Amino acid sequence: MSAQVFALIFLSAVFHATWNLLAKRASSGGAAFVLGYRVCSTLLLAPWVVYELWVGATVWSVAAVGFIVLSAVIHLGYGLCLQRGYQVGDLSVVYPIARGTGPLLASAGAYLWLGDTPSVGKVAGMFCVVGGVLLIATQGNLSIFKQPRAWTGVRWGLLVGVLIACYTVADAYSVKNLRISPVVLDWCTGLTITMMMAPDAWVRRRLYWERMRGKWLPALIVGLLSPLAYILVLYALRQGGEVSQIAPLREMSLMIGTLAGFLILKEKVGPGRLLGCAVIIAGVVLLARP
Repeated sequence: MSAQVFALIFLSAVFHATWNLLAKRASSGGAAFVLGYRVCSTLLLAPWVVYELWVGATVWSVAAVGFIVLSAVIHLGYGLCLQRGYQVGDLSVVYPIARGTGPLLASAGAYLWLGDTPSVGKVAGMFCVVGGVLLIATQGNLSIFKQPRAWTGVRWGLLVGVLIACYTVADAYSVKNLRISPVVLDWCTGLTITMMMAPDAWVRRRLYWERMRGKWLPALIVGLLSPLAYILVLYALRQGGEVSQIAPLREMSLMIGTLAGFLILKEKVGPGRLLGCAVIIAGVVLLARP
């Protein structure tokens, strides 16, 4: 893996950790918050997309349009399920299950359909990252999965993980094989999602406005950071990065959030989370090797 690709994924992880924290705090907004930050994203990135279309960075075809629509459907399901999971399940269960199963399934899909080449180092690194995610998010106390309430989070986490794997593989194919510009792909996906949600939002517009009260600033920030985090990943894929490496590396976001809380905010971090950070670092080293 080149240094440039690794830098793109690292910066993406920083953005991802930030916007997920904001999304969790605004989870009461539900579908309204998803629509709110998608609208903000569409407006904020429009000038960049106009430039990309002007220089002809995207090769248009029936397949390209079809994959954009497919991506929009999967991303919409992901956004709604993530918000619902945060509402009814514990973050310490939903997040690690989703972020752990997503890379595993995405890597399997890349090996089967995208031609990625498996190796002992890649597979070991992938499992290190997934294990580190579980240790950090659960603070090393895996017994929380024995609690009845935890299984609600497990179900939603698994569903979100499947959707993460689906859009990762589909979007990788779009930028690598169909030559769709990463910015155009993400923007068209967001615009399609906005259009799909618009009828329901209009019918229930009073409820939507009520749920968005006090949440427009987080929606604006998420609307900027969420697409940027993913666009960086898409650029890394387009520059030759493999899904089986990049999908697990994205989970550095959890490690970054933990270390930032410890070093900057002076939060207490138990041995389980520190061990999880160390395991993720080991996984990152294995995955980043040529």
